[in-house]
Amino acid sequence: MTRTLLRIDASARTDGSVSRELADRVVNRLAPTQVIRRDLADSLPQIDAAWIGANFTAAEARTEDQRAALALSDTLIAEIEAADTLLIALPIYNFGVPTALKTWVDHVARAGVTFRYSEDGPEGLLRGKRAIVVVASGGTEVGGPIDFATPWLRHVLGFIGITDVQVVTADRLAIDPDASRAKAEEQIEKLAA
Repeated sequence: MTRTLLRIDASARTDGSVSRELADRVVNRLAPTQVIRRDLADSLPQIDAAWIGANFTAAEARTEDQRAALALSDTLIAEIEAADTLLIALPIYNFGVPTALKTWVDHVARAGVTFRYSEDGPEGLLRGKRAIVVVASGGTEVGGPIDFATPWLRHVLGFIGITDVQVVTADRLAIDPDASRAKAEEQIEKLAA
């Protein structure tokens, strides 16, 4: 049962977005107790040299400026930690993820916080969570040879410990929009609350 859901909207479009529309349907289907919203259309700042310097400074040794540089990243990670389920509304842009979603990943993939390196390789630290990725694309078939978005996002989520990932697909909307939407709606109806 989903108690707290973190909804991440990655579409640059706030009106007429299929990924947002389908994410609304997922929220209605799951009926979580609480929804935390993170709309990436509002844009996140790119990580920069100050952010990297702060990130690679031990927490207890960080200056006030370094803590300020990581404040947004800390907030984004706290949103994930608070959620049982992540819902990512993902449009495919030019075969990949929107830059806003890549920037979100840059903020939340932090060594020692959301993953760590061990003798056996990287280990995700955000275990026990579920992710539902609602994908909308005009012509890129999810799982096809030119889909670089969903395999990348699955890898990133697994890297930080989220391995229970379900994908709802409304792909090839420019080719057969009715069939594409119907397929996605059927997948949403099968999602377990």
